Amino acid sequence: MNRIYTRTGDKGTTGIHGGKRVPKDDIRIEANGSLDELNCQIGVVRSMLGCPVKPGMTEGGEKGTFDDILHEVQANLMVVMSQVATPSDIRDKNPNPLPDNLVAGCEATMDALTAESGPSCHFILPGGTPLAANLQMARAICRRAERRLWTLHREDPLPEAILQYINRLSDLLFLMARCELDRQDWPEERWQAFAYKNQK
Repeated sequence: MNRIYTRTGDKGTTGIHGGKRVPKDDIRIEANGSLDELNCQIGVVRSMLGCPVKPGMTEGGEKGTFDDILHEVQANLMVVMSQVATPSDIRDKNPNPLPDNLVAGCEATMDALTAESGPSCHFILPGGTPLAANLQMARAICRRAERRLWTLHREDPLPEAILQYINRLSDLLFLMARCELDRQDWPEERWQAFAYKNQK
């Protein structure tokens, strides 16, 4: 019988790509744990979607729905996690390469959402509809993952595209929450303007 448990982690270590074992609270595992939590939260968001609509289109669009966007994000996160689990000296042997358009694709999606809901100029109190609130939760988890990745990066350099993508992803999730509020005609609870973005 094939069992899911292996007992190999009972002494507080876990395996990473390449066969090495590290402590379960190693920064590499902390970083990937945050990415895993983010992926799970995005799964929660996807489970809440009824009839997602492509930005700027009516119901029935074939591509660009919230579900399409988040499905691609989840697939990208699995690749990112594989890369993060791999020490830099053997990363060229990882069979899961990062997509070429990882960052550019995320930015293009953000541009489409911004065109629909308008520019983001204010801090917004998380909440509103359940979907928007859960997108904001995903955004906060994404920010934590980014912090953990930078800590790891100082110990063992990560591909620049990963650090850029996770930074863009938190903004994407914020924009999706705004877009959800706009689509539901739910007012944003604004705190104050982005002073740092308004500086010339």
